[in-house]
Amino acid sequence: MKIAFVFPGQGSQTVGMMDAYTELSLIRETFTEASDILQQDLWSLTSNGPEDSLNLTTNTQPVILTADVAIYRAWRQAGGIRPHFMAGHSLGEYAALVAAESLTFADALKLVRYRATVMQATVPEGTGGMAAIVGLDDDMVSSVCTEVMNVIPGTSLEPANFNAPGQVVIAGHIQAITQAVTLAKSKGAKLAVILPMSIPSHCSLMQPAAEKLAILLKEIQLQPPQVPVLHNADVGSHSEATSIREILARQLYNPVRWTETIRAIASQGVKHVVECGPGKVLSGLNRRIDKSLENIALTDPDSFHKTIEALK
Repeated sequence: MKIAFVFPGQGSQTVGMMDAYTELSLIRETFTEASDILQQDLWSLTSNGPEDSLNLTTNTQPVILTADVAIYRAWRQAGGIRPHFMAGHSLGEYAALVAAESLTFADALKLVRYRATVMQATVPEGTGGMAAIVGLDDDMVSSVCTEVMNVIPGTSLEPANFNAPGQVVIAGHIQAITQAVTLAKSKGAKLAVILPMSIPSHCSLMQPAAEKLAILLKEIQLQPPQVPVLHNADVGSHSEATSIREILARQLYNPVRWTETIRAIASQGVKHVVECGPGKVLSGLNRRIDKSLENIALTDPDSFHKTIEALK
């Protein structure tokens, strides 16, 4: 029986998201480890908020990374098997590399904190954004972006997340985003809404941030992953450190190809996909991508034990 683990990224955070795991000591120990490295109490931030602070990109990214890694560590400690494939949605890719023993947890924390900082600094507050478009196919969303850029010269607007069939997130300049929402609705989108994110991730506006991240990545030691990790930018797995560094930098300005990733996992004979992190966002997307897959979210210790038994 082949299984895959997928790790969520930014957007899965909520105050109190780790409350169900308090009886698992390794969860708290992992948060303590991260807090000591970053000199910030991540457990208190996760448990008590405030929400505005938790949602700051520079806080959200290390918090989600820590939660993903903590849950995976607890899974393994409880006797859970090592998956055959891994993938992470955007930021979750770093958790996948930690779980695959390619990247140390300490280095991953350093990278994602820096990643968040350069992303925030690259596009000034209020000039960029993202929007979710539901009900249009990928080509139609791409054509909406092109049409808007033709109407508003000098702006950037691109598909950023191909999350599931008929569910695409776009990113770019905020004036283009606003126009695209109106245009998408006129073309029959069931939903077109601006997301509460000031950073236009996974589009060309992030290329300067990617160049800065690439410099730090050169200083980071990477090992061949012990489990294949499918990357967002090319839906491929890489074993060479140079290739992993390049693909992590490219990820910042390339779209997250989640639909293709899940289909690639399914094509390898995987039948069970386990979401390893807070919430069930990826499980919902995965059901829309391939209904033959059984999706499981590790939401609490009870789900750990039930899943371990089910996958024996």
